Amino acid sequence: MRLAVARLRQRLGRRGAILVILGTGKICLGAGFLAAPPTSTRGLELLTDRAPLHCWAWVWILAGSVTFAASMLPVGRDAIGFSAALVPPSVWASAYLWSTVSGGYARGAWLAGWYLTSHVGVILWAATVPEHSVPHRVVRDPGSGRE
Repeated sequence: MRLAVARLRQRLGRRGAILVILGTGKICLGAGFLAAPPTSTRGLELLTDRAPLHCWAWVWILAGSVTFAASMLPVGRDAIGFSAALVPPSVWASAYLWSTVSGGYARGAWLAGWYLTSHVGVILWAATVPEHSVPHRVVRDPGSGRE
């Protein structure tokens, strides 16, 4: 079992691991919308006027599936996973921001900020993380006997 876990960690690497986490989270959120739809969709009218919430749940699930699957792609080809991960929270943030601007839901600005920082911001940061980082070379000062 340990060997299988070690192989999986080596195959995924740092970028693949975050894609697995992001993908799983998006699938879970979408499944939650399907299993127990919220009683109020206040602030999401921009979305729910175009399609029912269960359709938007499938957007989360599809994006999560693409994100998860991209974790197995080689570094440099995993951008599709990070792009897919950005779609649902960006759409949700836009809907909440629109609900605030249009005067329908004052709390929407705070929810938009949450989606933009804790979701979109983290995904954008994770997409820039290199797979491997080389430690800085230690230069010794021959005269001091110290590093």
